Amino acid sequence: MSILIIGWGNPLRGDDALGWKAAEALGEQLPGRNVEIRVSHQLMPEFAEEISRSDLVIFIDAYCDNSSGDVRFERVEPCSSPSSAFSHQMDPAGLLGMARDLYGSAPEAFLFSVGARSFEYGEELSPEVQSALPALLERIQKVCGEVTSRREPTS
Repeated sequence: MSILIIGWGNPLRGDDALGWKAAEALGEQLPGRNVEIRVSHQLMPEFAEEISRSDLVIFIDAYCDNSSGDVRFERVEPCSSPSSAFSHQMDPAGLLGMARDLYGSAPEAFLFSVGARSFEYGEELSPEVQSALPALLERIQKVCGEVTSRREPTS
């Protein structure tokens, strides 16, 4: 089973670095599995092809809609592809839709987010987001394990 983890945000804007830091930490914590890690400043149409070849996609980002340090996750369903592949407004559902429409496959996917306190210039996470990071990583690993065990053939 192949897992694609995409963390995005700006690593020089405080809590916006969460996606990068979490994705890189998961790369170290999930050795031996078929896991690919991607980090980027934003979600890009170029990810659609790799998404289509994956069995599970985990998206990670800091959000301003959550309370600071609040860890949330939700299943992502594919939606219609964006009207322009060059949009700066890509989101996980649009990328899944693009993978389905262009490559014929949209895998199971989840979006994990942590409420950010600050997007000010700097490379450090706020105390709230830093303290939420272990719970976030644990929850992602648990979901990866659950999906993997569901898909393993029974003997």
